[in-house]
Amino acid sequence: MPTYNKLVRDNIPQIIEATGKKYTIKRLNDDDYIKYLKLKGYEELEEYCASQSNKEAVDELADLLEVIQALANYHGYSMEEVEEVRKEKANKRGGFQEKILLIEVEDGKQDES
Repeated sequence: MPTYNKLVRDNIPQIIEATGKKYTIKRLNDDDYIKYLKLKGYEELEEYCASQSNKEAVDELADLLEVIQALANYHGYSMEEVEEVRKEKANKRGGFQEKILLIEVEDGKQDES
């Protein structure tokens, strides 16, 4: 039997059961939940980065968004509140639409040698 030890969506046990397979699950406490939720975020981001098509990309972005929503809820915020923070940051600092790569910034100190 393969071992996964990863956070899965809520309906996965029923989906597995419908195939006639047996499974083992554990309900996580809050400390373990946030730990595995963060790991799931990395997993979904890696899957997005490995996507080969726009369809795969949007599928993985949806999974990543589901993780972000769960993280927001864990921290006591709604997605609407997260979106408000995103908008505030975009208004102050901009977004990523201009494709700007920062190479270096002069530190202001003069070379005294």
